[in-house]
Amino acid sequence: MIFNPRENHILRALGQSEFELLAPHLELVNLPRAEVLFDVYDQLNYVYFPITSIASLLCYLEDGTGMEVGTIGNEGCIGVSALTGGRALTQTVIKVEGHCYRISLKSLKSILARSEGRRTGILKKLMLRYVGTLFIQVSQATVCNRRHNIEQQLCSWLLLNFDRIHSSSLTITQESIAHLLGVRRESISDVAKKLRQAGIIDYRRSNFELKNKEELKTKACECYAVIKEESERLIIDLEAA
Repeated sequence: MIFNPRENHILRALGQSEFELLAPHLELVNLPRAEVLFDVYDQLNYVYFPITSIASLLCYLEDGTGMEVGTIGNEGCIGVSALTGGRALTQTVIKVEGHCYRISLKSLKSILARSEGRRTGILKKLMLRYVGTLFIQVSQATVCNRRHNIEQQLCSWLLLNFDRIHSSSLTITQESIAHLLGVRRESISDVAKKLRQAGIIDYRRSNFELKNKEELKTKACECYAVIKEESERLIIDLEAA
């Protein structure tokens, strides 16, 4: 199957001349679910521009417990911290299997150096704009984990992920969701059962089906709207670049 690099919103926003500098260095790769791209403080050798894959940014405590603090899909890029230091700041794991274009950090730095100062050279600006979106995600995840109950968190998480895959079917286990939210699996099972009984979702083994999005929104916390609005602002900014 052929994928167009321009399906990634950052790459789509580039002018033709800058995209032509980048294109020969882009490598299409398939990223399987649960693959660990980076661990914390790993040296970054590649930057990834997702097309159909979705990645989770995870932070862990000394006792091994952790939670998802951010999600990256085709609106952004994975490994953007390469611009500021070259090392990963979180563990990055593939949540939804799919395709992605990657470029070596060496090639990316060379292209950024060549395009810097040109009127049409906006790649670095776009990547730094995306850092702002990630910061909002991380900040909101911190507040959400402290202030909102598990039902609100799960409903927001489901909505954000259904939106990202543009589908009403999401392949993931309850155990995986519990790990990403930093809660017990039993807590996720209890909430999922209530949502299914209310006709809002359905689930079987590792598959969740969205049945009533509007009702799911009423049970989600405000974090869903905050992150969704920022994602929409990002797309508008990229398209206007």
